[in-house]
Amino acid sequence: MEEQIRAETPAGAGTEQRRTVSSRIGPLAQRYGILIALAMLCIVLSVVSENFLTSRNIINVLRQTSINGILAIGMTFVILTRGIDLSVGSVVALVGVVSASFATTSAAGFIPGAPYMPLIPILVGLITGTAMGAVSGVVVARFSVPAFVATLGMLSAARGLTLIYSGGRPVPALTDGYRWIGTGDIAGIPVPIILFGLVFAVAHFVLTRTRFGRHVYAVGGNPHAAKVSGLPVRRIRFSVYAISGALAGIAGMILAARTGSALPQAGVAYELDAIAAVVIGGTSLAGGIGRVTGTVIGALLIGVMNNGLDLLGVESYYQQVIKGGLIVAAVMLDRSRKTED
Repeated sequence: MEEQIRAETPAGAGTEQRRTVSSRIGPLAQRYGILIALAMLCIVLSVVSENFLTSRNIINVLRQTSINGILAIGMTFVILTRGIDLSVGSVVALVGVVSASFATTSAAGFIPGAPYMPLIPILVGLITGTAMGAVSGVVVARFSVPAFVATLGMLSAARGLTLIYSGGRPVPALTDGYRWIGTGDIAGIPVPIILFGLVFAVAHFVLTRTRFGRHVYAVGGNPHAAKVSGLPVRRIRFSVYAISGALAGIAGMILAARTGSALPQAGVAYELDAIAAVVIGGTSLAGGIGRVTGTVIGALLIGVMNNGLDLLGVESYYQQVIKGGLIVAAVMLDRSRKTED
């Protein structure tokens, strides 16, 4: 009987069935793999640490993730156009000290008339961050300087401007109104988490429901074809760097408000965490492919991992090694998908 069944079964049937299953699982793994990884990490940490699933710790994770998440959303716009922004960490520090100088009650005083009502420092911070991003955008889009070089130069320049503006000193004694950005809450939800959610909602809408979002994907997918089609490629490239700078400004103000003092040394290596969140979230470094939803999940994965390692008492040195391994693994996965395509 077994011989008869084997005789009636086509030789390649088993192989064909495995290919069919693989073809169905592959797209699902690509689309939901990062979410599954986050869920599995949360399950493991909840088992090994009784403090992980407490409401206080979850809120703490989300609050800590908000800064990197906002930076990563801005980075997503840039990477979708085949660019990179290495300057966001320095822009975080620059915006922090500039905006905080309008909200300090310190006797030393940085700006005549300070402190001002909270709206003034916030507007100054947004303008400063957007301006830094715009400068990078002009260099990349108008003068065709590689994004890596342009933003690496801005990384150094913005850090230098931060030290010059602050005199190398922190900006202390911030007003309660300004600090509310980083320490306040609305209906029990911390303001940084709310801002993170709003930035995500707006970015998701822009990338999925607007003409500008479609143009961002088109420029990243094939810049030459986009230009031939009449799209304003230079303007789009300029815009994504301005967006990245503006969101770095928001992150910088949240960080200064949380700590109660704007530090000129703040934001060091923040660009690496932002890029890691974007790449881990599935956005291709080759441009044109990616979702801001994946970026948010990538940022949460990094935040949960950092929190879990802290709860387990793992030293920060090892955390850097693990994070670097995640970035390399994500890039290798991205390259393997392109090879298969």
